[in-house]
Amino acid sequence: MGSLRIQKASGAPIRPEELSDSDGEVLVRLARRSVESYLLNRKVIKPPEDLDPKLLRPGAAFVTIDSVESGGRRELRGCIGAIRPVEPLAVTVIKVAVDAAVNDPRFPPMKPEELDKVVFEVTVLGLMEPLPEDPSLRPQSIIIGVHGLYVEMPPFSGLLLPQVAVEEGWDAYTFLTWTCIKAGLPGTCWLRRDVRVYRFTAAIWGEVEPKGPVKRRILS
Repeated sequence: MGSLRIQKASGAPIRPEELSDSDGEVLVRLARRSVESYLLNRKVIKPPEDLDPKLLRPGAAFVTIDSVESGGRRELRGCIGAIRPVEPLAVTVIKVAVDAAVNDPRFPPMKPEELDKVVFEVTVLGLMEPLPEDPSLRPQSIIIGVHGLYVEMPPFSGLLLPQVAVEEGWDAYTFLTWTCIKAGLPGTCWLRRDVRVYRFTAAIWGEVEPKGPVKRRILS
């Protein structure tokens, strides 16, 4: 995909709470611009030279693209992300935005004519925090609307963003179950001590309408 190589970032990983709404708007605009450039010119953009230095610190992020249907109803069009903060946050957003547009295996690649009919959302992830080894203590460690979940039992793994549990109206038990299923594991996998379960916080910004204003998404 394009010409961007893996770029090691310097400094401490960026935490979601360090980012302002202005930072969030920059990231969402960057996500859209990266997809526009790739679909129209097959070029992967580079971060702007005048970017705030903190957006070049290591960062983990997901980009979600939704199609806006008649009546304002939204349908998922693509969602891909980087779980670990390895590359500069801005580079991560550029890369996963393009991947969400053209490499999400659930959907055909986006076409240029869709650009005016989709909205972009960027979710910046905090660091993974392991839940207790005792499975009975795991549900009470999760706050719906605050935490996302990541389940890992190599070679299987799966992640669900905090907004998914809110959108679906799940409690902590159901959230755990569906994260296991997302990982390709039985829904009860979180009850096993050899399955590692992590929680993480996040900050979310998205377009209100295609190419429209960007607002922070409040889940709780």
